[in-house]
Amino acid sequence: MFYRRIGDDLQVALTLPQHAEALFALTDENRAYLKEWLPWLGAVTTVDATRRFIDLTLDNFAKGTALHEVLLYQGEIVGVLGFNTIDKTNGIGRVGYWLGEAYTRRGLMTAAVADLLHLGFQELQLQRVEIRCATENRRSRAIPERLGFQFEGTLRSVERVGQRLHSPAVYGLLRSEFQAKD
Repeated sequence: MFYRRIGDDLQVALTLPQHAEALFALTDENRAYLKEWLPWLGAVTTVDATRRFIDLTLDNFAKGTALHEVLLYQGEIVGVLGFNTIDKTNGIGRVGYWLGEAYTRRGLMTAAVADLLHLGFQELQLQRVEIRCATENRRSRAIPERLGFQFEGTLRSVERVGQRLHSPAVYGLLRSEFQAKD
């Protein structure tokens, strides 16, 4: 099983079918908190829907086109992150993440995304990593800003979440920039 220790209380692991119940429970508990930002939330209303999602992520992982991880804090699933897409031809990974509300403001996701960057640039040999965040989502935007990503612009009205169209801020980090920091 893919598993990485980030700190004493923090680990990431490849999302597997045995995580379905805990992951669904976390999603369901945080539904009101997450609904403003996540377009897929309405489609995940059962544990079976979570299982189907996990199966899809594992298929994509086997193809080398994505990597989905659960974030564990003190042994409990508290969020998810990963490369939602990996463009192998161009060496580009697009990062996505979310964290249960009770676990925010502790630096957990920043540490986990930093670990994901090491994995992406060193093991997956990516040339570029991209993060897109709704312009209004300051907490989410703070992560790439803390990790040295460059703000590259805003895509206007491209992601529907409920009745709203979000305009994501696009952040990019190149392998050369990552190596210069390391």
